[in-house]
Amino acid sequence: MRIVVMQAEAEVLEIERNLLAIDHAAQRAASDGAKILLTSELFTVGYAPYVLRDSLDISLLPGARERLSAIAAKHSIALVYSLPEITDHGWLITSTFVDDRGAKLAHYQKVQLFGTEEHEVFIAGSNPPASFEYEGITLGMVICFDVEFPEVVREASRRSVQLLLVPTAMGRGYEQVCTQLVPTRAMESQLFIAYANHSGTEAGFELAGTSVIAGADGTILAQAGAGSEILAADIDVSSLAKIRSEVPYLAEARTDLYAQWLMEK
Repeated sequence: MRIVVMQAEAEVLEIERNLLAIDHAAQRAASDGAKILLTSELFTVGYAPYVLRDSLDISLLPGARERLSAIAAKHSIALVYSLPEITDHGWLITSTFVDDRGAKLAHYQKVQLFGTEEHEVFIAGSNPPASFEYEGITLGMVICFDVEFPEVVREASRRSVQLLLVPTAMGRGYEQVCTQLVPTRAMESQLFIAYANHSGTEAGFELAGTSVIAGADGTILAQAGAGSEILAADIDVSSLAKIRSEVPYLAEARTDLYAQWLMEK
């Protein structure tokens, strides 16, 4: 399965402009034979928590979701997008997977918030990593800082995820997350990871780019630079059985013992 990661600079609060950028990326990805287009965290509205809290017209969000589903159907490509979700308890950061007909197959709420702005604007979700089937592959979703916790990614593996889809908004100075940590997470939990970051500057926040697609053996299959870029890789899940048998991290993990250690503390 070919997957495409869209790395671009969003324009904060300019939903129409950002939707158009996703539309163009979906057209390009579909023409390249891709089955999935992964976009970055909150790309449709821009990554700027304080600005979103103070100025986002939340009545526009249902229409944005409809438009994103329509983009997927128009280009016959599955799409992962990220938007705020407004509940009675507060705002959450979410990602949604729609298939090549625009039908929603999975929805996930970010568990690990990062930094002062996110903690002041959003509340944390409590759901496990999303796990669902598409085109013969078990896909999963988490968001940004979630992937930096080995427990979260290992839980995705326990739920049979073969390809983990991660929208993110990571700032400059943290490029080692893309170049080192994400491939390590893929290797230790023996799954593929596609990690989509923003580029450029949004509301004064400088984004790092360097999006990555990592193999289940820790190999970097594709790595972006700092600017806008379309990143693609072919995912072959048939390789997982060999990888997991040669180094049995998953089969030999003593999860009951680890849980006992936590209780002892």
